[in-house]
Amino acid sequence: MDRIHDDQSTPDSQAFFQTVWLIVRQIPAGVVSTYGQIASMISPPENVSDADYKRFGAIWVGKAMNAISATDTADVPWQRVINSQGGISLPAGSRAAVEQRRRLEAEGLAFDPRGRIHLDTAGWEGPDAEWLAVHGLLPPVSLRKTPPDTPNQLTLF
Repeated sequence: MDRIHDDQSTPDSQAFFQTVWLIVRQIPAGVVSTYGQIASMISPPENVSDADYKRFGAIWVGKAMNAISATDTADVPWQRVINSQGGISLPAGSRAAVEQRRRLEAEGLAFDPRGRIHLDTAGWEGPDAEWLAVHGLLPPVSLRKTPPDTPNQLTLF
């Protein structure tokens, strides 16, 4: 496939989906990742430009997560993948959205009044560099706006 079509089809979707699920299996309980963060760890598929991958990578990760959540495969913690605003992307009130929220709350994650998880505190920093290298993956983008070791305000002393 030389170009991405309007249907946003994933090139070699089975291989891409398997890579997504491999990454998602690494997300520990009590933290979350985003579709975009997972896409950032995967190099663009063959014959896909960097620009097209930037536009569609997170969408393709979403398709992989939709495929696995529909089967509710126990070894892929699909509930730990949310959108870049910290929210659940499934239709509000749907059985799957209710189940995703229930599972995340059971892991100790809290939602704010807008139904979002704060990525600064609950965002996953990704697998370690050795694991990424072994699997031919890239370092993830950080979900935190403030690096963990940086104070939020200046100290007076």
